[in-house]
Amino acid sequence: MWLVVGLGNPGSRYHYTRHNAGFLAVQSIAKAWHLQSWTRSSNSKIIKTKKGSKGVILAQPLTFMNLSGLAVRDLMSHYKIKPDNLIVIYDDLDLDLGEIRVRAQGSPGTHKGMQSIIQAIGTQSFPRVRIGIGPKPDQQDASQYVLSEFCEEEKEKLGRVLEKTQRAVEMTIAGRLPAAMNVFNSRRKAPLSEEG
Repeated sequence: MWLVVGLGNPGSRYHYTRHNAGFLAVQSIAKAWHLQSWTRSSNSKIIKTKKGSKGVILAQPLTFMNLSGLAVRDLMSHYKIKPDNLIVIYDDLDLDLGEIRVRAQGSPGTHKGMQSIIQAIGTQSFPRVRIGIGPKPDQQDASQYVLSEFCEEEKEKLGRVLEKTQRAVEMTIAGRLPAAMNVFNSRRKAPLSEEG
């Protein structure tokens, strides 16, 4: 069983904000997989499905960003998910919009949601996909910028990056994390159909 968690803040006022890139990615994956029946479990909205022979849970924590770890810990405990089978998708201010980075493990940096998860589950050894939301305008405060909405011209680029995120998640679930890292972390433009 795999658990794919997109980080964000619940509520319509946050829906299209940059900090909700993880939420938007999970919603995009659910739509691409033709899933609609969200339910509630362990302080999260979830959809359970299968991808090939693998069971998959798509999840959006409802605890707000800074307490994401509480929901992730509860989901992992309830569904008996090991850290190796957890994928967290979240926004990254240090990457430009249009870029993603796939990692097998690593520190949370300054991201409060990731800090909460690592503290709650006691390890930073789990796969993650970082979605670029930068660059931040010099004159704008970071906390204000991440809670600002994507403008219309950015939404087209966001749509393409969500497709890349979906592909990275599918490759990771299929046991091809190194290939996903090779494809999506390179500086060349990663084709959506790249098999690694």
